[in-house]
Amino acid sequence: MIRKSEDVEALAKSVPDNGGVYFVPAFVGLGAPHWDSYARGSMFGLTRGTTAGHLARASLESIAYQVADLLDAMRLDSGDPVHELRVDGGAAANDSLMQFQSDILGVPVVRPFVTETTALGAAYLAGLAVGFWKKDLDVSAATNDRRFEPRILASQARLLRNRWNEAVARSKNWEPGLVESG
Repeated sequence: MIRKSEDVEALAKSVPDNGGVYFVPAFVGLGAPHWDSYARGSMFGLTRGTTAGHLARASLESIAYQVADLLDAMRLDSGDPVHELRVDGGAAANDSLMQFQSDILGVPVVRPFVTETTALGAAYLAGLAVGFWKKDLDVSAATNDRRFEPRILASQARLLRNRWNEAVARSKNWEPGLVESG
């Protein structure tokens, strides 16, 4: 269905929404903030009308939902609001995912020109440590490429998050229910 990661965005954009499909990628349980090692990967909302586009979209959206869950936990623990999310890594190249992330969080998502800024930062620090670069190094390579602003109403984002939370709840505590044979 998908030959390379870049193909996911085109497939996900082939449908106007997730068609009610939610994917919980709990292949080895759920980590923070759910902490359920017995949760298992699950897909909910499948119908005869579900297409590959819906599956791709649900898979991408699951990334945004997981980030939103973590940011909610951080907000709760710190008491501080999140004003924007700065992203990096391979998934940051996906415009549809970044827009959905902004929509779900209700804050701007900012992507740098160099999406592997973690590796770039490590290279800069290593170069500084051995004297390869001067301390007044120009880090303009890490400046912003694009800023994604929320486009959906907060009430719509809440409805989507509520369905996600329901899917996560249904995927939890799955493993102990299995009966071992032999």
